[in-house]
Amino acid sequence: MISIIFMGTPNFAVPILEGLLEAGYDIKAVVTQPDKKVGRKQIVTKTPVKIAAEAHDLKVYQPVKLSGSPELEELMELQADLIVTAAYGQFLPTKFLNSVRIAAVNVHGSLLPKYRGGAPIQYSLLNGDAQTGITIMEMVKKMDAGDMYAQKAIDILPEDTTGSLFDKLSLVGRDLLLETLPKIIDNSIEKVAQDESKVVFSPNISKDQEKISSKLTATQANNLIRALNPDPGAYIEMNGKRLKVWKAEVAEESTNIEPGCLVDNKGRFALSFAGGSVLNLLELQPAGKKAMNVKNFLNGQGSKFVAGERIFD
Repeated sequence: MISIIFMGTPNFAVPILEGLLEAGYDIKAVVTQPDKKVGRKQIVTKTPVKIAAEAHDLKVYQPVKLSGSPELEELMELQADLIVTAAYGQFLPTKFLNSVRIAAVNVHGSLLPKYRGGAPIQYSLLNGDAQTGITIMEMVKKMDAGDMYAQKAIDILPEDTTGSLFDKLSLVGRDLLLETLPKIIDNSIEKVAQDESKVVFSPNISKDQEKISSKLTATQANNLIRALNPDPGAYIEMNGKRLKVWKAEVAEESTNIEPGCLVDNKGRFALSFAGGSVLNLLELQPAGKKAMNVKNFLNGQGSKFVAGERIFD
């Protein structure tokens, strides 16, 4: 049996781990990020990969930092055939990458060399791309810069969010990895170098990026909302309070009202954006409340505004 050290953290990685198990690979160990406190009550929560690994009685490692840790030495002593990573969230030391017999392989959620970094799926939505996909690549010290074994593209649909694309791409990644691994193992696959002239980076989403600005077009604002759904959520700052927007649609009409104003709140909640564009907000979450559809919002807070009134910047 081919032995693997599997490394991953979010839900994206779970089908990939389970696919390897179902295919008969020997998972020597699973490495995931440390448990974190989540929510207002700060409840210590296991990562999705840890939950899946424990369900299969797999050995789990959770170093705060892998490099220089006792866990790293233990993992290297396993003398595994492969390392397989999927959204793990830490750099791997070169000596660890070189410690396995065959290769260190990453399942990356983009069509490299676009996008390298921690938020490839989010940036495919932010930039309004027509497609995204999965790249199976060789891991090297430089971030997401290794040679590519295989790629598969999928279309981005108008209703897609980061959440829906994570779900789709995790299954694409699972299937493409299982198709590609035997060729990596028997050295029958030709690697392709990335074109460095076409590299695009996708750094983790910052706090500043979460705010929806009236300087955006309605399409750009809608892309931001989709990219930040389900986490952390995009918001409009309205009267000093945050109004999170979980779902919207670009209206067909244009307006002469300056950006940042209410266009209409009679049966819809429509806001003006750059270039005369209009965005209909469909699912919203006022500060301190649960998410609600626009109808419920209009029955409360949304009814207080007047068309033409400036309500956000």
